[in-house]
Amino acid sequence: MELIGCRAAVLGSTSGIGRAVAIELADAGADVIVHGRRSTESAEAVAAEIRRLGRRAEVLMADLADREAGDLLVDRAWAIWNGLDAWLHIAGADTLTGSAARLPFDAKLDLLWHVDVAATVRLCRSVGRRMREKGAGSIVTMGWDQAETGMEGDSGELFAATKGAIMAFTRSLAVSLAPAVRVNALAPGWIRTEWGEVASSTWQERVLRETPLDRWGTPQDVARAARFLVGPGAGFLTGQILRVNGGAVRA
Repeated sequence: MELIGCRAAVLGSTSGIGRAVAIELADAGADVIVHGRRSTESAEAVAAEIRRLGRRAEVLMADLADREAGDLLVDRAWAIWNGLDAWLHIAGADTLTGSAARLPFDAKLDLLWHVDVAATVRLCRSVGRRMREKGAGSIVTMGWDQAETGMEGDSGELFAATKGAIMAFTRSLAVSLAPAVRVNALAPGWIRTEWGEVASSTWQERVLRETPLDRWGTPQDVARAARFLVGPGAGFLTGQILRVNGGAVRA
């Protein structure tokens, strides 16, 4: 229970990696603000699970493509428990499944840029300034392990551009907010989220071929890494990109 007393906000925590992160932090003792975009029902279900672990939970809904909604989200999250100790910006646009997967390249780029990059930059800067004023805090952003090495195809280009921008921003924000606030990024590899469940046999074989640990990663694998970055064990880490990818090394 190393996070007892920690007040955390996990953006994008109604499903997938974000949901796993929210529950993992609560399991470590943190009180958690759950954030979602559309499904209040899903957000409340995650909050209920956190409460069953004996921790406090609140739900905030906001579309991160809307700048005003993002600004209000920070204000409301900060006010709920009179401050935050951890801000985990896991939320991102899904352009691999659902209706967004059918969008043309330029539309996907616009969506990812506004939801993933611009929202991460603006909201993390805002909450980071508040944490620095109170003298402590931890921020975790979401990158991608192939952003620095590259992957072929439209999705590879899109995610390299947007997640690479987030990772570069994370390093600079860490310098800006030091020494009071630590800022690090998670860079997951092949994680079996919704897309992984329906990926073709070709992709399934590629994942195992590229991953020395010979399996897909799980949302829980990423969540445990997030728990470490927020916790006291990572007290001397800032400006780091933690690859959660089963040891994959790409030229």
